[in-house]
Amino acid sequence: MSDYPRNLIGYGAELPHAAWPDGARVALNFVLNVEEGSETNILHGDAKNEGGLSEVVGGRHPPGQRDLGMESLYDYGPRAGFWRIHRLFTERNLPLTVYACAMALERNPVATEAMAKAGWDFAGHGWRWINHYELTEEQEREHIARAIEITQRLTGQRLKGWYCRYAPSPNTRRLLVETGGFLYDSDSYSDDLPYWVKVDGVDHLVIPYALDTNDVKFGAPASYGSGEDFFRYITDAFDQLWDEGAQRPRMLSIGLHQRLVGRPGRARALAKFLDHVQAKGSTWITRRLEIAEHWHRVHPPAGGSVGS
Repeated sequence: MSDYPRNLIGYGAELPHAAWPDGARVALNFVLNVEEGSETNILHGDAKNEGGLSEVVGGRHPPGQRDLGMESLYDYGPRAGFWRIHRLFTERNLPLTVYACAMALERNPVATEAMAKAGWDFAGHGWRWINHYELTEEQEREHIARAIEITQRLTGQRLKGWYCRYAPSPNTRRLLVETGGFLYDSDSYSDDLPYWVKVDGVDHLVIPYALDTNDVKFGAPASYGSGEDFFRYITDAFDQLWDEGAQRPRMLSIGLHQRLVGRPGRARALAKFLDHVQAKGSTWITRRLEIAEHWHRVHPPAGGSVGS
């Protein structure tokens, strides 16, 4: 079993003490996924329009025909939803991380400038919002390079983190290490804390992401039926980790999408959660970049790598 590629043990019962700044019990990171304008679309030379993570299940239109309804549901994100989310965070002076598809940033330079001005950090979400595991190794290498160049040109930030759409390819992590300059990737859902892995003999940091505390569950078919469902679930997750964090501090990722939580009835639930967290205290609300820098500094990989 020594050659089994998965690690099902991780930290086990003896979690490291994360030692977040100011004795915080939880490191809380909000992630805004910016994808609209880079998704599968006839206009982008694809055979069909994207059909996922929206108010309806796509696939109504035949190949070769634009789905104008689906396009408009996506368009709501950068046109209206983004600005509602932007106000919620900037009015409270709270940071977040942008999982940025580079093509989407290019198509909305006004919002991109607002994100950079707010001091949000950018992690690569691909050149386009497509399945990286369907790309050849050379295609994926090219997409990573394009994402780096475009994001740096538009925001002034060199990408230091990476997250594929849902899942990486077998080549992704190796290509990131090969490219250099990346402090971490988040292509894992396997833990409540960052961990180190070996990639071709190189120590590489993984900061796990989460899909349960994520507004993707508003997408059809939905499991969050209302904003209150979303608020209750992410509040329970936060409060549980906050309680556990009295002994061993934890990390929590909250995933957001402009076209989903940016809708009025859902944004109100997000605002309610932000106020709950700020009132609770003992929480490090931070960018993903700062979590990576902290782990590199406080928990270097000298003690060995855990994960897979």
